[in-house]
Amino acid sequence: MKILYGIQTTGNGHIVRSKSMIRELTNRGHEVHALFSGCNNKTLLDPASFGSFEQKNGLTFVVENGRIRYLKTACQLDFFSFYRDISSFKANGYDLVITDYEPLTARIARKNRIPSIGIGHLYAFRHKVPLPGKNFPAKWIMNNYAPVQYALGLHWHHFDQPILPPTIPADVLGLQRRTENNAPFFLVYLPFEKLDVTVRTLNRLHHHRFRLYAGADAPEQRGNVAIRPLSRRNFIEDLAACSGAICNSGFSFISEALHLGVKILTKPVGGQIEQQANAMALQKLKLGSVTTAITADCIDQWSTSCSPPPLNCGDVLPLVAQWIDSGNYDDNRELIEACWASRPPPVPEVLAHR
Repeated sequence: MKILYGIQTTGNGHIVRSKSMIRELTNRGHEVHALFSGCNNKTLLDPASFGSFEQKNGLTFVVENGRIRYLKTACQLDFFSFYRDISSFKANGYDLVITDYEPLTARIARKNRIPSIGIGHLYAFRHKVPLPGKNFPAKWIMNNYAPVQYALGLHWHHFDQPILPPTIPADVLGLQRRTENNAPFFLVYLPFEKLDVTVRTLNRLHHHRFRLYAGADAPEQRGNVAIRPLSRRNFIEDLAACSGAICNSGFSFISEALHLGVKILTKPVGGQIEQQANAMALQKLKLGSVTTAITADCIDQWSTSCSPPPLNCGDVLPLVAQWIDSGNYDDNRELIEACWASRPPPVPEVLAHR
């Protein structure tokens, strides 16, 4: 098949998952063309490694100081370019569109009547999973941001719903958990928080060491905080070795940490319902600690907590690729059963409440 694959680049998790999924599809003989939209960050993206690709602006949110800024978001949205890109895209010859919650390709598929599959955490919110409050406008936006015919939602637990476990990339599946006994440290990844504010907070905890990943040009040591440039390889090596991780409430990174059994302290981005829902799910499943502010006292208290048992997610992506290969998109029951069966016993049953 000739496949158009949409990738939302505002989150590193979308990029890592899509890269692994595209590799599975091309290994099966499919021709895949990637369309990236959102933040054009070459450090994270490395688009050339995807083969055939193009980049568009798409739609994205403005986040400052750990909160979504809706007014600035509205001011920077370019709907004219967005719909022009949909109308001008030459969709002839494509047999299938797959989107990792990318809005352009979802609408290209609908406009050109091409079958579309959505793969990603946000598609889980079509079902009864933990979600804060009623918040109908936010849920409507989530369900209509990148609409598809066939949705494969991902979550840490199935909640008795037709959703899949997290897709853990091969570079993390192959890791062995290890803690550096001679120099334990906490891994910090807070891309939506102010770097200087975070470092000052961590500097108050002289008895702890931290490795903080940020958009820095070169490594830098500030007291007990080692600031490191963004690097996928170094990042996951530190994830396997750290004593715990401090992060915002994005799904993919937390999934990788839970897979390895790394304890989590997380602060959801303000005004971002997905991250607030993730934090709620972590608490319900007793998989992580949640805070509304990253403070020295909060970190110090969390630092003595126990790590959870590894979630040990199975290798889901080959099963998804096989299902895509089959063309039987109306029936995903066997896929769901196979994906959950590919992992060891799940976390204790927890009922979801809206």
